[in-house]
Order: sequence, then structure tokens, then C-alpha cells
Amino acid sequence: MTQDELTAQWMNKQVWLTAAEPEIELRQAQEEGFDISLLEPEFHSLIAAGMKGPKGVAWHRQVGELLEKVQRCPIRKNYEYSEPSDLGDIHSVSEQFEIPKFEGNSTELLRRLHGGLLGRICGCMLGKPFEGWRKPEIQAWCEETGNWPLADYVREPNMVERALIRGRSKRTELGWAENWTRDKLVSAVEDDDINYTIAGFDIVKKYGEDFRPVDVAEYWCANLPLFMMCTAERVAYRNFTISVLPPDSATFRNPYREWIGAQIRADAFGYLNPGNPLQAAECAWRDASISHIKNGIYGEMWVAAMLAAAYVESDYRKIIQIGLSYVPTNCRLREDIDSILNAHKEGKSYDEAVSIVHAKWDETTAHGWCHTISNAMLVSIALLWGENDFGLTITRAVMPGFDTDCNGATAGSVWGIVNGVDKIPPHWSELFNDTMRSHLLNYREVKISDLAKQMAELANRSWHA
Repeated sequence: MTQDELTAQWMNKQVWLTAAEPEIELRQAQEEGFDISLLEPEFHSLIAAGMKGPKGVAWHRQVGELLEKVQRCPIRKNYEYSEPSDLGDIHSVSEQFEIPKFEGNSTELLRRLHGGLLGRICGCMLGKPFEGWRKPEIQAWCEETGNWPLADYVREPNMVERALIRGRSKRTELGWAENWTRDKLVSAVEDDDINYTIAGFDIVKKYGEDFRPVDVAEYWCANLPLFMMCTAERVAYRNFTISVLPPDSATFRNPYREWIGAQIRADAFGYLNPGNPLQAAECAWRDASISHIKNGIYGEMWVAAMLAAAYVESDYRKIIQIGLSYVPTNCRLREDIDSILNAHKEGKSYDEAVSIVHAKWDETTAHGWCHTISNAMLVSIALLWGENDFGLTITRAVMPGFDTDCNGATAGSVWGIVNGVDKIPPHWSELFNDTMRSHLLNYREVKISDLAKQMAELANRSWHA
């Protein structure tokens, strides 16, 4: 293999480093409201060239330059949304509901925080084997293994079941998830949803509640392996290494800037700010702005504010609305979540609500599958139609497909804060043996209860400050 061939192979394999996906940037730019009419011929030419065969250095360079051109384009005059990325500007176009302070004692704080952390882990591990699968594939696997509607962690099918699955789906093997079945899991395995929850806590512990975006960049580079990060996070990490710092790191050659990555990084900021959604949302903004803009940022602010509110509010509709009050009133995220709130108010069924998401977002495309908004809608559905039942909540987050582990984790996290750790059924939690693993240098394997105590101690300090 020549050096050029080796380079091309590397660049094609590490697509999130090169961010060479012009078809995704085209969709992203259109949704953001950029006037890219003059660039569309170049987009279509590069997309066509990329489909013909191996993509070499020159092609990747052209795509990168095209992504830079998009950032210099104006916003269409008739664009209907107002979606700033600056924190002050976000505050100026959001409602920011006031809520009661958390009045619980330290014991109650720990019970609730531990519930959020364990709920997140259970939901994540439920959805993890199905990450990257589409709804029909999940349904076929679960129906033929007697687990639909989903009510338990995944298991390997027997020979008869596998033959039945083969007749319905291309997904006949768990592949990389074969050791993450109910009978094989002995701890919560490494996952980015877990990495970032620990990282958020450790960032606040190291730098304080007033940490800067650049502190997050520094922390990532010192503590997280590059290849354990995905999409926008991997691109941002690449940008840090060439001294492209926040906020430019979020937009420089980054077509994933509104994808779900920031939304799954919110939890620690909610855990650490009981009854203070404003502080939680501001921490989330500082974290999100290193890799995301607009709705990518709003997703993290929304989740963080929801979790902070969940300490003092048990009505999931109100929790969702409180979270939304910290994002712009006229943004795409709010519009789409409002459509779910309206469906719930109108008495639509769970399946009807899920169909709303599938009608608007195509999970067979990477952009639809991994976008912040499509997955935020499913988290909302799980909370609203979960009947305050833990199992029903996390399974209803996973069954619709899209980013299954992320959505199961976030729904489980909110439920856990509302109800507390003692309300999570042992059926869902006992197989992890109070143990979780991560890719962070100082947290390779930790007791879930010990981490919850550390988080609660830090939350107590900030809460009483």
C-alpha cells in the first residue's frame, strides 16, 4: 500500500476527525437557515465524487474548505427562528421560570442524586446494545426473543429465534454488544454517556462552578482518549489540538454541531445544582459551547435545567416546561418538544407520539438519527408516557430507535432524581453490582454509590454556598 493509499484509508475510516460528510453539512446548513444557494453546486459535486470510490486527501481538503465557506454565508432573510449561541443572547430570548429552592437535607439530596446516576446507568445499558439500530430491527429482535414491548435487558436468541430474526432483519448478531446481555453484564460498561457524566462532575470539582469553556477543552485533552469520543466531540477535540479554541472549536469544520453529543453531557450539572436550573443551564452552556451551537447547546441546557428542577418538581410535564424556559422561545428544539407536549395534552397514545417523531425525522439517515432535536422529542415522550414507572420510562425511550442508549440514559436520569435510588427496581440495577467503568483516567472502575456520594458532597458545597 502506498503512502497516499494509507492516508486515504485512514481519512475515510476516521470520518469524524476529518468531518468529511458534505451531505450532512448541506442538511445542517439548510436547517440553520444559511443562504448557501451559491454553494449548492459545489456540495452536489463533492457528494457525487465521494460516492464514486476512495476519497483521497484532495477531496477531504475540498470538503473542509467548503465547510469553512458555509460559516461565511448570511442567514436567509425569511428564516423563521431566532437561535443565538451566546449565553447572554440566549438569556435575552428565554423565559427562565423561577422555581422553589430544594429544601431537602443532605440525606435526601444523596438519595435523589444517587437515583439520577443509577437511573442514567440503567437506561444507558438497556439501550446500548441497540445503538445504531433502527426501530424495525430492534422490534424484530425483541419480538422473537419474547421481549416486546421491551421489558428487560437484551439477551442472545437461541437457534430457532435467530432463524426467525434472520427472516425479518439484517441484524442477526449483537456483534460488539454480545457481552452486554443480561446474563453477561456484571458492571456498567464504558460508554460516552457515562464518561461525560463523570467528566462534568470532575470539571466542576477541579475548576469550580465558574469553570470556563477552555477549561473543559483542557480537561478533555488530559483525561479522555480521542477515539472514545464521537462526532462533534471528536471534531472539537481535533480542533483543540491545532489551537482552535472555544467558541470557534464548535464551528470550524464541524457538520455535527447540532447533534446529540452535548445533550448527553448535561447530567452532572443538573445533579450538582438542586433546585437551581439557572445555574445548571449556565454550566451546561459553558460545557456545550466548546463543540456545539444553537440547538446543540439548547439540548444540554434543557436537560441540565430539567434535572435541577426534578429535585423540587415531580410533574414531568412541568419539568419539561421548566427546562424549555431556559432555551430561546423561538427555536426548533422548543417547537418540536412543544409538539410532543401538545400531543400528550390532546390524549394521543404513546405510539401516536412516536409516529410524530418518525414522520419528521428520518432515523435511517445519520443526521436524523443523531440530531439533538429528534432524540429530545423521544426523551420527552418517555417521561410523559412513562406513567412514572421506571421500567416503562426507560423502555419507552429505547423502543422507538434513534440514539437508544442516550435516550434511555437521559430519561432514566430524570426519573431517578424525581423518585430516588430506593425506588429503582432491583430487576434493573442489581446486575451491575454497584460498579461502573469509564474511559476517564482516574475513574476506570468505581463504585456507583461512592461516586454518588462524591457528587452529593460537591453539590452540598455549591448548594449551601
